[in-house]
Amino acid sequence: MQKNIIWTGKLYNSIENCLLANTSEGYDITSTISAKYDNRVYKIDYHLRVNENWETTFASIQTESDNAVEVITLENRDGKYLLNGEYNAGFDNVSDIDISVTPFTNTLPINRLKLNDNQRQVIEVIYFDIFEKEVKPVRQIYTRLTAVQYVFENYDGSFKSNLVVDEEGLVVEYPELFEMVSKRQSN
Repeated sequence: MQKNIIWTGKLYNSIENCLLANTSEGYDITSTISAKYDNRVYKIDYHLRVNENWETTFASIQTESDNAVEVITLENRDGKYLLNGEYNAGFDNVSDIDISVTPFTNTLPINRLKLNDNQRQVIEVIYFDIFEKEVKPVRQIYTRLTAVQYVFENYDGSFKSNLVVDEEGLVVEYPELFEMVSKRQSN
């Protein structure tokens, strides 16, 4: 089974076409984002593999802008991460990633944590700031208000937003940043 989700991005003037496919190990996600940010046009392709618990096992992100192509890879080997083939101890035992230009990566902790209403959880993620070209560990907080409403915030207090998700944990509304405009399922 495969789902095709399309999001528009308000801050990044973007459109994202994301394919989410079930596999025998979990899920395979491929997506293409076209964006205009800071007077530059970007094309971002990402490919993720997550296990049945929604933990990231592989990520590849390719960014194209001004005829320059950059590729970042992340591979989880039993809780140890290789970033572009090099071991990074700062990422040990982190389950989630967050890619700045997509709401999809919010789905990972939402589905992995399985929080109850009014339950709050602090997590560590590997954050990919696409436009600043940074990859770093950060702490985030997810609070489930209802089955379809979450509060997402940075641990340091620098950002907070109320997310609306569907029954599958996919972001429908991310105020001032993203909005789902289509979701289709095929076999």
